[in-house]
Amino acid sequence: MERKRIYLASPTMHGWEQKFVQEVFDSNWVAPVGPDVNAFEKEVAEYAGIGYAAAVSAGTAAIHLALKLLEVKEGDVVLCSDLTFSASCNPICYEKAVPVFVDSEPDTWDMSPDALRRALKKYPHAKAVICVHLYGTPARLDEILAICQEAGVPMIEDAAESLSSTYKGKQTGTFGRFGIFSFNGNKIITTSSGGMLVSDDREAIERARFLATQARDVARHYQHSQIGYNYRMSNVLAGIGRGQMKSLALHKEQKQEIYRTYQESFADMEEITMNPLNPAGEANNWLSCMTIAPGAGVTRDQIIDALEAENIESRPIWKPMHLQPVFAGCDFFSHGEAESVGADIFDRGLCLPSDVKNTKEDMERVIGIVRGVFGK
Repeated sequence: MERKRIYLASPTMHGWEQKFVQEVFDSNWVAPVGPDVNAFEKEVAEYAGIGYAAAVSAGTAAIHLALKLLEVKEGDVVLCSDLTFSASCNPICYEKAVPVFVDSEPDTWDMSPDALRRALKKYPHAKAVICVHLYGTPARLDEILAICQEAGVPMIEDAAESLSSTYKGKQTGTFGRFGIFSFNGNKIITTSSGGMLVSDDREAIERARFLATQARDVARHYQHSQIGYNYRMSNVLAGIGRGQMKSLALHKEQKQEIYRTYQESFADMEEITMNPLNPAGEANNWLSCMTIAPGAGVTRDQIIDALEAENIESRPIWKPMHLQPVFAGCDFFSHGEAESVGADIFDRGLCLPSDVKNTKEDMERVIGIVRGVFGK
């Protein structure tokens, strides 16, 4: 008999979502516009403590729109966190701009201020910096913002993984010129697919909505004076999002408890270190991750294979962008003298099951298998 599947992170519905979606169907607002889109935008903006929001089809679309609003064009340089998912930097290439990758620093796994400073010294005319809050841990925002401001370069916060995380009491996604959130199926809350662009710049968000609706000019007929995109969120998905917002605080608490459970369970093992947290902020612990000490005699893939053999999902840390074949030849700035902090984390790290539906027994099962690989 096959054992129960334990997921890395899967959608968790609570019933509110169905209520909102039913209202969408009852009102026949089954379209990429509607009252739930408007309400979802307002609710996310109010939660984050920022002025305005535009609901779009994906976090990737939100990053693309942010780059468009900053007038990034062919040949422009955009600096981006290196240890991330490709969605953070793919939109740079949509505009035929040039991605330059900035290493992580070991204390948070987020963008290294030292590497960023050196990158901006070489590229003083960079058009933007995309800073990722990896796995929900806030970056060292005071330093990164100060470096960006000194260079006169706007920052885009990729908070796709960090909705509800805070830095010095303020929500991530609200520090830069623009912030983005993702509601992909594995995120802390989900709309199945979808994202949000946020900013205190009302005109910019209005323009984002315009670009996201095929840039249709105000006219009785269909008229277009510039290229637009089909990026607006469906009213149906916005209804799901409104329901999910009611469970965001609960999901955050559950994610944090999962991290604490792993941390306490591996505390006696020198071979395992959990992903670091920024003491200046509060992480949502979207995914709990671990690294294996050098010389431990166990590899990342051995642990992943052992878990998969028991029908448990895990995965490697993101492979750094400068090591991806598609970005071969792109410039890269390391944190220090070592080749790459991010590459080392990738080689030794993995993401552990972090589903909010994990039971005490599920956690014990995962922990027992991981410890068993080390003979503990």
